[in-house]
Amino acid sequence: MKREIDVHGNKLVIFYRAVVVLMLLLVALLIAGSLYALVRPRDSGPLFRIGGAYGGVGVQEGGKQGGPVKEGGNAYNIFSGIGTLRVQNTDRQSVVIISISFPYKAEDRPFTEELASNLGEFRSIAANYFSDLPKDKLEKLDEEQAKADILKQYNALLRLGRIETLYFGDLMILD
Repeated sequence: MKREIDVHGNKLVIFYRAVVVLMLLLVALLIAGSLYALVRPRDSGPLFRIGGAYGGVGVQEGGKQGGPVKEGGNAYNIFSGIGTLRVQNTDRQSVVIISISFPYKAEDRPFTEELASNLGEFRSIAANYFSDLPKDKLEKLDEEQAKADILKQYNALLRLGRIETLYFGDLMILD
């Protein structure tokens, strides 16, 4: 009696076995990660970051980037999610390039969420403030007064906390 061997069937069996092994490895990795997350302390930071610093991260004590700023026993994050704004003034003769940031308490999660939800309003308040200034006022801009005016409008939006101070990271006026 003659036996025929099906070559195509063996290739499919090898392929299915490889797929099953990969799926089992993936399940094992997910289980190990979940168990590690359960035994890890709650206040621990991320194991690694992909990319550079992001909007809510400041500078740690000692100058290391990536964590909250420590001041007087309190931890503060730096909110820089507003980014860099490029605003043309009313006369259309000048362009203001500005980036705004401010500290906030790191442990206040509801306030952090409120800040993130008002990001568009923060950008439009700053853009409207600088776009309403004519060229002669921009040339004689009082930075402290501009910070105070914008800060007042920002705090009028907020319900869960207050911003204490604003920082202008970049402030350039181009003709």
